[in-house]
Amino acid sequence: MRVFATLDELVPLVGQHVATSDWITVTQEQIDLFAEATGDHQWLHVDPVRAKAGPYGTTIAHGFLTLSLLPIMYATAIKVEQMRMGLNYGMNRVRFPAPVPVGSRLRCRIKLLACEEVADNGLQLTWDMNVEREGETKPVCIAEFVQRRYR
Repeated sequence: MRVFATLDELVPLVGQHVATSDWITVTQEQIDLFAEATGDHQWLHVDPVRAKAGPYGTTIAHGFLTLSLLPIMYATAIKVEQMRMGLNYGMNRVRFPAPVPVGSRLRCRIKLLACEEVADNGLQLTWDMNVEREGETKPVCIAEFVQRRYR
């Protein structure tokens, strides 16, 4: 966990790797719950028997499930102590270059791409979120995550 006293300590870090999250293990229960929440019940995600004979030999996480883990990954990696409020503002770009088989351990390498002043004494932060799977070189998710944080 990288701790910053204030938002202003982030400003000079544009262009740099800032932190790496803790590892998170993706379980079949998470995949099944995500399928229920989103209505995406494709067999590749929720049918272990059929998926065993499929292209990955097991079920895989939904790409959007992997994406939905970004806030917890961020929370285990970066903390700003003196901050009035923070909002997830959106995504600029998202890609899923590799699958996430059930049981995978994931973590995120976080780089600050941009930092801009916004109204109400805030900063808009654009982060490069590069999610990796333990033991693999190809990332499973690459996203530009945009936040607004207020002093």
